[in-house]
Amino acid sequence: MQYKADNPDDYLNALEDDWRKPALMTLRDQILALDAGMGEEIGYGMLRYTLEGESLFHLNAQKGYVALYAGNIDAIDPDGTLTGWLSRGKGCLRFSKTRPVDDPRVARFLDSALRLAKQGRRFEC
Repeated sequence: MQYKADNPDDYLNALEDDWRKPALMTLRDQILALDAGMGEEIGYGMLRYTLEGESLFHLNAQKGYVALYAGNIDAIDPDGTLTGWLSRGKGCLRFSKTRPVDDPRVARFLDSALRLAKQGRRFEC
């Protein structure tokens, strides 16, 4: 789903108050905690996270899941130990009601993506 939002606050206010909102908020907090320089804006109708002007992640609440768009998942997690338990789409990880976003593997995945980005590695789809 795409939300009509001009800024992150508008996006968050537009979310329905079901299980997806706290799940998305938890992922958001994890991303923002990665680096003090992390920027948050709207891109493609969803939350977009940047570092030094480079896009790293997008977050979106879909009808039945919360999506974390990170680009080439296999470049970030080559052996699947961090993401193999999740449903995957093109460049995204899908968190359903039964797949907790506060699993420690999610934080490690985000850390790995940030580390690769800081090394100048690209992992776009």
